Amino acid sequence: MPNDYPRSRRVAEQIKRELSSLIATEVKDPRAALAVVTDVEVSRDLAHAKVYVSTADLDSDGDGLVSGLTRAAGFLRGRLGTSMRVRTVPALRFIEDRTEREAARMDQLIQDAVSEDRRRQGDDE
Repeated sequence: MPNDYPRSRRVAEQIKRELSSLIATEVKDPRAALAVVTDVEVSRDLAHAKVYVSTADLDSDGDGLVSGLTRAAGFLRGRLGTSMRVRTVPALRFIEDRTEREAARMDQLIQDAVSEDRRRQGDDE
């Protein structure tokens, strides 16, 4: 049973919840205004955390989002330290999660292929 839900996963879930709230309410950087924390991976020793973020606006620049959050990483880590009950707060590394963008791109490619196929079938008849 202890391996079913390791401590690093519990800490990751708590960091995800806390960061989502902190980014929405505390971060003043306009580049991070629409940030959504999609996942957090914490190392086994709880020293480092990879925070995967995406933006609600699919047309905006993901690099600006990551750089804005990276600039606020120290502030966010300090706020996490006051709200979490852990000995050390992991160092935060923000990474852009491109899953939704890639899904939208793939969906558009599929729609284009289907419409092209229908157009060709209409031309043949």
